[in-house]
Amino acid sequence: MDEPPSEVERTLEAQIAAYQREFHDLDPQVEKIVSALSRLNRRMNVAYGRQTATLGMSNAEWEVLKALVLSGAPYQLGPGELAKRLGLTPAAMTHRIDRMVGEGLVTRERDESNRVRVNIELTVEGREKWLEAMRLATVFEEELLQDLSSEDRTALGEVLTRLLKRVEHAQPDASGRLKDLD
Repeated sequence: MDEPPSEVERTLEAQIAAYQREFHDLDPQVEKIVSALSRLNRRMNVAYGRQTATLGMSNAEWEVLKALVLSGAPYQLGPGELAKRLGLTPAAMTHRIDRMVGEGLVTRERDESNRVRVNIELTVEGREKWLEAMRLATVFEEELLQDLSSEDRTALGEVLTRLLKRVEHAQPDASGRLKDLD
């Protein structure tokens, strides 16, 4: 698991040294933490993307399946609510839903009680794909954390949750994609 960094990417220590050379007020301890978190996030997203690709779906599709599962039975949401939860524009959500309907992962049906409303609902196949992605993710995550004791995992979870809460408090509108970052 201790693979050397790629030739393109500097080690954390080399990156921090370069930053310190150019920005003297840098706290190397803080920079090491945030740089490691950033790299970890990027690499985990790549790993998850590879796993979902083996199942014939994208991370983007997995996010839709996850949102539907998290909504609870009967696993359906309107396209506007899905777009909001995923931080997408309605047009981007429509494109994603179109693809997923074609793949049999979700259905798009008019709400019988309100014919104006459309529901996006998880199919049996969609739920199975989501479950398989979760199984793969669980194996990956256990391997990732294998060197941490139960106490280390608890402490790390608590520290990361505190950091997340601080960012969420400072940036409450940043749960999805922001216009200026799209």
